[in-house]
Amino acid sequence: MISKAIRSIICLGLLGSGLVLAGDKDAMIASAESAGPSHVTANATIKASDGTVLREGSNSYSCYPQQEIIGPMCNEAIWDALIDAMMNKQEFNPDKFSVSYMLAGEGTAIGVSNSDPYASDTSADDWVKEGPHLMIVVPDRAMLEGLSRDPNDPVYVMWGDTPYAHIMVKIADD
Repeated sequence: MISKAIRSIICLGLLGSGLVLAGDKDAMIASAESAGPSHVTANATIKASDGTVLREGSNSYSCYPQQEIIGPMCNEAIWDALIDAMMNKQEFNPDKFSVSYMLAGEGTAIGVSNSDPYASDTSADDWVKEGPHLMIVVPDRAMLEGLSRDPNDPVYVMWGDTPYAHIMVKIADD
């Protein structure tokens, strides 16, 4: 599912030239492994941006290397579904909690808008480029009520007025 979403991102130009580390399998794997804790990444499937499996895994996570706009990330399937829905501008209604790890932060990525997943103006007031963080999707949007939407706070809601709303939890400064 994510491979289609990542291909869509590249086709839409949202990731510009696509994979930053293209062609170096070991570097792509190392980049992807930097996204999560070792107990997750040791058994995660590692994929390139085009969906090519670089290393088969045995747990519920797929990890992806650094991209132009987004940093390395390790996702459970529900996160891959969220990204796929976003890229195809479809509704998304998660049915459970799910965590995506971005413990390496955004790295060389340019970041995203905190309010609009499709925005491209990096000078926008709500443009964010985070250091190490977790992203949490919740099964009931009511669970987001009362949480900050200010990306200067350590915990805040990203894309709050969209079907792709999720909680950002900063782990450290960039």
